[in-house]
Parts: sequence; structure tokens; C-alpha cells
Amino acid sequence: MENRKLLLEACVETLEDAIKAQECGADRIELCADLSVGGLTPSLELVGSCLANLHIPVMAMVRPRAGDFVYSPAEFEAMKRTVDAFKSVGVAGVVFGILDEKNEVQLAQTQELAALAKPLLVTFHKAIDECPDPAKSLEQIMQVADIQRVLTSGGADSAMLGAEKLKEMLELANGRITILAAGKITKINLAEVHDKIGASEYHGRRIVF
Repeated sequence: MENRKLLLEACVETLEDAIKAQECGADRIELCADLSVGGLTPSLELVGSCLANLHIPVMAMVRPRAGDFVYSPAEFEAMKRTVDAFKSVGVAGVVFGILDEKNEVQLAQTQELAALAKPLLVTFHKAIDECPDPAKSLEQIMQVADIQRVLTSGGADSAMLGAEKLKEMLELANGRITILAAGKITKINLAEVHDKIGASEYHGRRIVF
């Protein structure tokens, strides 16, 4: 495996880790707060500090609370304000995921938020792994013109366990949308994971250090 042909996104929650990830070769940052609950919206102060200190792209999480991905009207309005705020400070993109009560993609809200985010890059995050069939949900997400990437472990606890579903999703995507493989991927097991899955982009908290 030639790592430089792969794009590596480091998931971080502090400026220190963001700088370290960049120094260790990360190609892009996903910036969150509180990774212990899967990542929440980071503060504008932290986003600004990372933008001032990094030369690689910063993707900012838009997730107002821990728990499920079914959002009330008030929570959705808060997410829209967050997207506007992140646009104003100059992030490369935003990361979010919205589901309905059946754990399917909430297409109307997803389309609205993705359209609001333009011209930023948009990643639909691992909320897709809560869906009954992530591959079917990927087909729905691909209907949204303003989403460029889906972060997923194939519905499993790790990319290795979800490898077959990830390969199915890569085939389904067929270059129309990027599958960002995730789930316990580290610098140590990246080569093994890549040999198994064959994605072009990988994500993890320890992807480069």
C-alpha cells in the first residue's frame, strides 16, 4: 500500500491534536467536541484557532447533542445557524447526519441543510450506520446533489467488521460520491484495512499517530 495515494482524515477535538495530526501527515481534519459521545459541534473559538494554525482543510461537525440523530424543529434550526456560522469563519466543510423515527435518512432536512451549506463540502456522517441498510440509505443520500461524502463503517462496529458492506457501498457509489471508510482505523491497521476494503479515503482518531 502506498499511503500517499490515500486521503487520511484525522478526527480530533483539540487544537493540539489537530496540529499533531497535520504534522504526522493528515490530509484533512474533522473537528468535533466531545468525542466520547461520538462528536458534537465544536465551539467557534476552537474552529477559528484550528483554521489559524492549520494549512490542511478543516471539516466541522454539526451535531447539537449526543444521542440519536432525530432532531426537533428547534434543534434543526440550531443546526442551520451553526452551518451559517461555520461558513462565515471559513471552514472547508461541514459534517452532519439526520435520521427520521424509523432510522432512515430524513431527506427533506438533509437536503435543506446541505443546500444551506453550499459552497462548503458536506459529509453525511456515521448516522448512516444506524440505518437498517446503509447501502439503501446511501442510494437516498446520493439523491442529494450537495453532499460529496459519506462517513461509514458499513453499519458495523469497525471498518474491518463492516468490510463487505463497505465494499458494496463503494461499488454502489461508483465515483458519484466518496465513501470515507471509518471505524477503529489506526495508523497500525490502515494497510490491512485498505487491503480488505480498497477505499480512497480513511478516517480515524489515530489514523496518523
